[in-house]
Amino acid sequence: MLPDHCIAFAGTTLLAKGPLLDVVRAVKRALDSGIDQSIAVLDLASSRPVEINFIGTEEEVLQRIPRAQPRAAGRPKLGVVAREVTLLPRHWEWLSAQPGGASVALRKLVELASRDARQADAMREARDAAYRFMHELAGDAPGFEEASRALFAGDAARLEQIVADWPADVRAHLLALAQPAFAPAGEAQG
Repeated sequence: MLPDHCIAFAGTTLLAKGPLLDVVRAVKRALDSGIDQSIAVLDLASSRPVEINFIGTEEEVLQRIPRAQPRAAGRPKLGVVAREVTLLPRHWEWLSAQPGGASVALRKLVELASRDARQADAMREARDAAYRFMHELAGDAPGFEEASRALFAGDAARLEQIVADWPADVRAHLLALAQPAFAPAGEAQG
């Protein structure tokens, strides 16, 4: 499935950013104008490459892009999926003694754990997106390895210092992607 929002770079220069169709139009026009730089189209949130077939007219390119299906009105049905869980006998005993039984207790535990992990998950996703972007557009840039180490170490100040001389558009987008990867001041990083 294609993302709703993308970003495109011609070499290291920002070409377009925004809704997928707008970015595709801008890229197609740049390609038709004979641009001599490589173009990277990336998912704006994850930095994963977006594959678009740019052969043909702008209208033909746009027609090949799948459109999102409208969602039906109302609440979606909750689906319950039965799967096997392997636990020790003492775990089963504890679960069976819980109000509502094992299934209710397991669902509550999963909900609690997922809520507790949200910030760490968001930080990891931001770090991974920043790294994918950095690797795609600045993998050969001076200081790439040091910048990667600073990103994974959670050292925002060091990352900014290392990438200070990188192309402005690449640096700006990288730092915007990486910002949520750093723990707020005073919090331990996980």
